[in-house]
Amino acid sequence: MSPPALASLQSRLQHRFSDPSLLQRAVTHRSFSAEHNERLEFLGDSVLNLAVSTLLYRRLQAQSEGDLSRVRANLVKQDTLHQLALRLQVSDVLRLGEGESKSGGQQRPSILADALEALIGAVYLDAGYTSAEALVHRLFQGVEINPQMQAAAKDPKTALQEWLQGRK
Repeated sequence: MSPPALASLQSRLQHRFSDPSLLQRAVTHRSFSAEHNERLEFLGDSVLNLAVSTLLYRRLQAQSEGDLSRVRANLVKQDTLHQLALRLQVSDVLRLGEGESKSGGQQRPSILADALEALIGAVYLDAGYTSAEALVHRLFQGVEINPQMQAAAKDPKTALQEWLQGRK
């Protein structure tokens, strides 16, 4: 990956990395190297959830905890993260193994969403929570947020439990 491509990504993120190896790892898929982005993705997922929770807590003050949880689930799902990653042009800098690259991995929603979470985790490690939260808030600036958003489909066990509880 070329230095200009990384510089361009940093510009789009509005974050210049003190430790460029974090950026490099964040855009590296496991098919490319043993030094891949999955641990950063794990961390970024938690930072993302906290930052979005804070955003919703402030914006949707009249909503209940359940409503906030539903809206958050909608915002942090793969489809939304994929769209944000496309907007950031993350696919331009992804490092994929040859097989993954040939099979269209550059555009695969799960890979792009995971890379976005890894980038959030990398910013968190590089500059702390405040910088990572600011990145998340910038990412979600253009995303419509309203209390009527539907949650992603519930897993079957949760749906069954809620159905049973509703019928005592």
